[in-house]
Amino acid sequence: MQVDNGADAAQKLTPKGQATRERILEHAATLIYRKGVHATNNELVRRAAGVSGSQLSHYFPTKESLVLAVIDWQADSVLGFHRSERFASFDTVEAFQDWADFFVLSGRPFEDGCSLGSLASEIVKTDLDVHDRLAEVFAQWREIFRVGLDRMRQLGRIDASADPARLADMFLAAYQGGTLLAQVARDIGPLQDALSAAVDHLRTFVTSGESTPHSGMVSRSEGGRDHAAGVSIAFPLRN
Repeated sequence: MQVDNGADAAQKLTPKGQATRERILEHAATLIYRKGVHATNNELVRRAAGVSGSQLSHYFPTKESLVLAVIDWQADSVLGFHRSERFASFDTVEAFQDWADFFVLSGRPFEDGCSLGSLASEIVKTDLDVHDRLAEVFAQWREIFRVGLDRMRQLGRIDASADPARLADMFLAAYQGGTLLAQVARDIGPLQDALSAAVDHLRTFVTSGESTPHSGMVSRSEGGRDHAAGVSIAFPLRN
């Protein structure tokens, strides 16, 4: 993703400097998630990261520069995960089903929510000049889905009437909205229902020549909670 001069400068740091900068970002991201952008000040970040005021100012001279770096730090993890080989470029229905199952089975969205979504909800309340960067990150996330869906259409796996851009919006919105509702309800059910509905809608565009058996591993149990016996998933996203 495109980064600012602060991130470019970070690449020139010594290994020790890079480790210090990473530690500051990690603690700043946690504080922003727990306390919000407004309540996260230099003193809290400095104490949490175990750095001096001069060190903090050296790496992040303004709050805006720190928030921008946190956005990039979170985005590198989220977008990198979605671009990995795990979901095969999202060019099959099964890839989207595996993606949906992963988030439901992991249980992480139920516990902590979406790291980028939570960050966005805090940033939009501020007057910091970081909104464009945040919008760019979500546009890149959406584009991962759109490119895969467009490839599916070009390969004839879904009907030509399918609109990859609108479908990509649907998947991103289903995840963000489902995650928020799951947190509020303290139940993974709303997220499962939202993602299942999105995948089911995609299946309506599958061409007759494509076989798309439902490969989901998730089942609803009593009380709306989901169980996956014997499944252990390491969730890589930051929060």
